[in-house]
Amino acid sequence: MKHVCLIYAHPNPNSFNRAIRDKVLEYLGSKNISYTLRDLYALGFDPVLSSKDFESLSAGKVPEDIAKEQEIIKGSQLLIFIYPIWWTGMPAILKGYIDRVFSYGFAYEERDGELVGLLSDKRVIIINTLGASEEDYRPSGMEECLKKTTDVGIFKFCGMQVIKHIFLYSIPYVSDEERRSMLEGIIKELEVVL
Repeated sequence: MKHVCLIYAHPNPNSFNRAIRDKVLEYLGSKNISYTLRDLYALGFDPVLSSKDFESLSAGKVPEDIAKEQEIIKGSQLLIFIYPIWWTGMPAILKGYIDRVFSYGFAYEERDGELVGLLSDKRVIIINTLGASEEDYRPSGMEECLKKTTDVGIFKFCGMQVIKHIFLYSIPYVSDEERRSMLEGIIKELEVVL
């Protein structure tokens, strides 16, 4: 593994998402795997795809903040996304990051009348926390919907391979011991794929 980009989206520094982030970074460091952390809230990343962005991108000029993120992604072989599921989706800041950074000409393009993903050399791991229980999400089909919209609709569309999508349920209601077990489970998953 050459380089990992960890894209993190949670505003609370005391959240379980932060504990996951820190555990993953600790693991990468222990294995001497180089990484770049993109903490979207700490960066104050602007998630709004503006008309000015559209004009610039249409003219072939990539806004500076978007270009910086694209360069980091270009230099990474693995992207790890850590974020909560709110209202059956990703936080708005992350959706805006994807809207702005995974743009036409960078993440996908049209060839011979077909849209083609341009990031086929990238692998993706997604780690999601949920307040709802597994019993609420799986039978209702919501987990599969999340996989379709995110794994397929975003990442596969851009040519990337999602190698692991981890769902951690009932986070506000589990014990500290269960949280520790979840953290260890994440590391075991990483050991398999890294």
